[in-house]
Amino acid sequence: MDTKKVLLNDADIPKYWYNILPDMPTPLNPPLNPQTQKPLTPDDLKIFPNAIIEQEMSTQREIPIPEKVREIYSIWRPTPLVRAYNLEKALGTPAKIYYKNESVSPAGSHKPNTAIAQAYYNKMEGVNTLTTETGAGQWGSALALAGSLLDMNIRVYMVKVSYNQKPFRKSMIHLWGAEVFASPSDKTQTGREALKEDPDNPGSLGLAISEAVEDAATHEGTNYALGSVLNHVLLHQTVIGLEAKKQFEMIGDYPDVILAPCGGGSNLGGIGLPFMRDKINGKDVKIVAVEPASCPTLTKGIFHYDYADVAKMTPLLLMFTLGHNFMPPSIHAGGLRYHGDSPILSQLRKDGLLDAVAYKQTEVFEAGMLFAKTEGIIPAPETCHAIKGAIDEAIKAKEEQKEKTILINFSGHGHFDMASYDTFLSGLMEDYEYPKEKVEEALHYLPNIEEV
Repeated sequence: MDTKKVLLNDADIPKYWYNILPDMPTPLNPPLNPQTQKPLTPDDLKIFPNAIIEQEMSTQREIPIPEKVREIYSIWRPTPLVRAYNLEKALGTPAKIYYKNESVSPAGSHKPNTAIAQAYYNKMEGVNTLTTETGAGQWGSALALAGSLLDMNIRVYMVKVSYNQKPFRKSMIHLWGAEVFASPSDKTQTGREALKEDPDNPGSLGLAISEAVEDAATHEGTNYALGSVLNHVLLHQTVIGLEAKKQFEMIGDYPDVILAPCGGGSNLGGIGLPFMRDKINGKDVKIVAVEPASCPTLTKGIFHYDYADVAKMTPLLLMFTLGHNFMPPSIHAGGLRYHGDSPILSQLRKDGLLDAVAYKQTEVFEAGMLFAKTEGIIPAPETCHAIKGAIDEAIKAKEEQKEKTILINFSGHGHFDMASYDTFLSGLMEDYEYPKEKVEEALHYLPNIEEV
């Protein structure tokens, strides 16, 4: 029987995270203080612990992973690299399709890789309460898990449309002892103002971030934790790609194409950045961000300084953005409804090192259904985006009669997304392609930043 799974031992859990900053051809522009529009100082980031602030700005290529974090990682890491033989057969492709199965974590996604690390560093500095936002609920449930394992209090602001679509994510958050509120909520001034303007506001990640940051800033002994976008989050996620590289070495192969869904950029960065280092050094590998057509940040956005949240409380980041007041449609891939992208990934995209493609949600769910029927695992709506991209690459290989090795970051399972699948199967799911004029309208509100 052919090898289906490539497995590592507990001892193979990486001892270091990989920091791409010293290897980037174009250095990142600094984040800016939202009031002064001057480069941030460490004092501007006091809603994070000192260790996280240091990691955010570090130029050290390898950052040691604390032994306590590795010990918790061992609950589910290393994750398997799996060959999707049945999907290959269904497509009749000469391509080899592999997926790195991050859905085996207790929270069912890649998000605990950074949740555990962030909670640990806060705990070590005497912080016992964390606030955060969540889109589809995967990040919120991951931080709730971290709070449970490290005995911390967690408050989660969950984008309202996902709060209503995904009730069992709320159940997970509650089960692990955390609080969760639909955003916009009546718990913060930002939320109350949003509800006053539109009582039916479906919410957005930018708005939920504003609420979580305001909560942390107005409560003593409380810090904020972010699940994507920032440098330290992508850093923690590189355990995915580091393990995958070792697994490919074991079987004497290397991916030609790597695909991951992209909202803020955490799981794409996690699997892609260790391979991106090889690409920067001349390796022929294609790394692809797959995003929804309704929130086309990398494919239709503009590279510009912008706020990470609606209320303009967060630092200004140089990134691909659709505008901080962008309100995406209520699609089912709630984790991809963010107006901006990681500065690291944005700069790599600007430099031509990162590819990007956008799909409509019905074709994405069709891809997820095919994967479920062939490989047995029901993917999260976000993960379905990468699967759709991989299927297109495999079909292209078939048409060109070329062998190709494709790697997907299987970022999460869809066990708590069945209402979305029901909508798809009943024929009620609608496609949204964000109109160009709406994108242009949102971009009018970008801050006017002078050269730094």
